[in-house]
Amino acid sequence: MAGSSGAGGSSPPQSGRGPLWATLLTALGVVYGDIGTSPLYALRECFHGPHAIELTESTVFGVLSLIVWALALTISVKYMVLVLRADNRGEGGILALTALAIPGKLRDNRPVLLGIGLFGAALLYGDGVITPAISVLSAVEGLTLTTPLFEPYVIPVTCAILFGLFSAQKFGTARIGAVFGPVILLYFIVLAALGVRGIIDNPSVFKSVHPYYAFEFLRTHQREGFFVMGAVFLVMTGGEALYADMGHFGKKPIRLAWYSVVLPGLVLNYFGQGALLLRNPSAAENPFYLLAPAWGLYPLIALAIAATVIASQAVISGVFSMTRQAIQLGYSPRLQIVHTSSREIGQIYLPHVNWALLVVTIWLVLTFQSSSALASAYGISVSTTMVITTVLLFIVSRRVWGWSNWLAVPVIAFFLAVDLAFFTANILKLGWGGWFPLFAGISVYTLMATWRQGRRILADRLRSASRSIQDFLLEIGPKKLVRVPGTAIFMVGDPETTPPALVHNVKHNKVLHETMVVLTVLTEEIPHVRGQDRVFVEKVADGFYRVIAHYGFMDSPNVRDVLERCRLAGLDLRIEDVTFFLGRETLIASARPGMATWRENVFAFMSRNAQRATTFFNIPADQVIEVGMQVEL
Repeated sequence: MAGSSGAGGSSPPQSGRGPLWATLLTALGVVYGDIGTSPLYALRECFHGPHAIELTESTVFGVLSLIVWALALTISVKYMVLVLRADNRGEGGILALTALAIPGKLRDNRPVLLGIGLFGAALLYGDGVITPAISVLSAVEGLTLTTPLFEPYVIPVTCAILFGLFSAQKFGTARIGAVFGPVILLYFIVLAALGVRGIIDNPSVFKSVHPYYAFEFLRTHQREGFFVMGAVFLVMTGGEALYADMGHFGKKPIRLAWYSVVLPGLVLNYFGQGALLLRNPSAAENPFYLLAPAWGLYPLIALAIAATVIASQAVISGVFSMTRQAIQLGYSPRLQIVHTSSREIGQIYLPHVNWALLVVTIWLVLTFQSSSALASAYGISVSTTMVITTVLLFIVSRRVWGWSNWLAVPVIAFFLAVDLAFFTANILKLGWGGWFPLFAGISVYTLMATWRQGRRILADRLRSASRSIQDFLLEIGPKKLVRVPGTAIFMVGDPETTPPALVHNVKHNKVLHETMVVLTVLTEEIPHVRGQDRVFVEKVADGFYRVIAHYGFMDSPNVRDVLERCRLAGLDLRIEDVTFFLGRETLIASARPGMATWRENVFAFMSRNAQRATTFFNIPADQVIEVGMQVEL
């Protein structure tokens, strides 16, 4: 009477992505919206604003060369060739990469690497609020080019668009997702067309493809060049999305979309802006919009706003997905997760996360007031995450791919050197707002690390006060307890220990149900667990069973699904006949070894406000009995 006991070696469920062209079109809308909006502000920041460099032919050629080679080396080679290869059973993203590089059994021995991976994930929350703010604000600012009368309305219009965007999250992206791809495709076509329009006036900008101009620029403008590199890095923001969305679309559509549509569109537009600046240096105020003819300005503003909303949507959805991974992997308390589509499991909505993002995003817009000011804060979180990705990639290349040091060291060291150069340039932004993404990342990391450590301490406290199931059965055996009709399921985190709720039930009620089940839900270090590998059923004694349910970090645990699979394994459990017994701990900070008192208080607060297990595991609320107990941390 046992189901499959292993959960490894599984692959993600294949939902049938459809024709390649359709998947490519959808990937354009979801994956490349963020990096596609960079032309709105990236080149402008190099030649306009407090850290602008003098606009000459040599500086324009140098900056364009830096942009081309940044996109070529970091995105076209590092991410497209190497990082996309590091898939965790088809899934990507820095948490998936961390799980791939440091399996669960090694985590206690690799605390530094694990901490680096968690910090990289935490930094993306800062990106999740800055991207909507700077993207939408930079698009709306185009209105001021039509008439100065629009200037007072830029901030209110931006806030209204952002409020509408976040308010619409509860409806999901299933209905509007179909238009994302065509809109972004049109946007990239327009980017390329505008670029060609500018290049026609000065084709010499194509000389910038030669790396000589990048090296010469950095040699002759050492200090100023370093500041400019911080602005040049803005062309790569959104690069992490390529990896994070791999599980949704697969490697081939993402790579094909990049090489055939996105990269040509971006390079042509940047070259067109460069040609415009050589012809008209005053266009540095906003070279993106000034590339357009006068009659096309309003349509371009409308298209840019649509593209920035789509880019923001992709980032928000990515934060939702990463938060779910963090919950499943034990780095975050349970939060309400609403599935907005009955067909696509990846389409989810987290209300608490959504409204927190909205508040911070609006605060950023009201505080910084312009996209140029926000650009000074942008880039630190993404550049740091890219460095962390490269470090973890070295571990994966050695441990998973089997590369020798002779291959792994020079390859990874080269890309790490590039990442560190951009990271150092972005660090210079700390005094101009760059502190915010670091502060956001450190705050989220502290919460994640506190939750993980707190759960470990709590488990140790409960384990020290518990006994094994075998010892418990031996203890109650001579007592001849009354067996009452029905089925009782006791949930516990450690399948080897007796649930405290069961101990208290026997102690105070002095009865056992006819069928007793100890249920443990475990999250594996893989994205998905196949159905046939999901549930393990073991008969421990007469009428006493142990059930272990395995889920991947991209799966949603569901008790109804567990009971259905128990029936397939021979244990007939019908949810209408079951009473669930859950433990509810009241946590008390203490001076015992573990964490600092303030962290224990933070952990206790997070635990009190976590979503109840009944809702998270989809347990009928009217069939639950909670048994409370106090635990000193």
